[in-house]
Amino acid sequence: MVRPYAIKGKKRKNRGEKYDKEEQEHEEQVEEEEREPAKQAAIEKPTEEVEGKEEEEGGEAGTDELEGIPIAPSDKKNNKNGVIFVLEKASLEVAKVGKSFQLLNSDDHANFLRKNNKNPADYRPDITHQALLSILDSPVNKAGRLQAVYVRTEKGVLFEVKPHVRIPRTYKRFSGIMLQLLQKLNITAVGKREKLLRVIKNPVTNYFPVNSRKIGFSYSSDKLAKMRKYVDAVGDDVNLVFVVGAMAHGKIEVDYIDDFIAISGYPLSAAMCIARITEALADKWSIL
Repeated sequence: MVRPYAIKGKKRKNRGEKYDKEEQEHEEQVEEEEREPAKQAAIEKPTEEVEGKEEEEGGEAGTDELEGIPIAPSDKKNNKNGVIFVLEKASLEVAKVGKSFQLLNSDDHANFLRKNNKNPADYRPDITHQALLSILDSPVNKAGRLQAVYVRTEKGVLFEVKPHVRIPRTYKRFSGIMLQLLQKLNITAVGKREKLLRVIKNPVTNYFPVNSRKIGFSYSSDKLAKMRKYVDAVGDDVNLVFVVGAMAHGKIEVDYIDDFIAISGYPLSAAMCIARITEALADKWSIL
């Protein structure tokens, strides 16, 4: 009588451990699904260039996809020369933190960066976010005089931002957009196949107009200039290319710049520097 009870009790114990293990695995799976990165918030998965048959098959599945980036209206009635902005040394780096890929920043990943012998102060994607908002929100862009915006990361990845794109206002959504861009290589418009952000090949000079003047900005430059007078001295037949650093500290070091100037006796943020540039251009072109 003792032996059957002992065997039965032992089997019941193993069965209980099995159920506990399955319940624990289920809880871990639920937690992992809840910790999806911010890139899934309000971003549409970019559509790839596929053949017509694949596009039809994906039509029904597209109802479950999240929204892409909306398009902002702009005045493009004129064919006059415009302005191009290049943001150099942007701190946009993706790494696997825990079980998900994330866009590294000094606030959320300070401990992770220190463990990998990196300085958290160098990881400031918010600078790029503020700079893009300053460019795209300017009257110069809304008047249709912004030709293009190019961003090159610290790692040398170059991508284009279309002038009519509407960048997310909050950093969390912007971080998700940048994460998806660096992983999928493009971001499409809402309900369209137009690529509003896309990774392109270096060098950036391949995309400049023939008759263009490249101006870089640095507080350490010996040439201190008033922005309004500087742009007024440039002829109307010249396309202006402004190169601004999108990093926390340091100096942009590129070999394609024609002129290096300083527009203030004090160090300025990238967003403030861009605001002064667009204000001077608006005065030059009589944009109110």
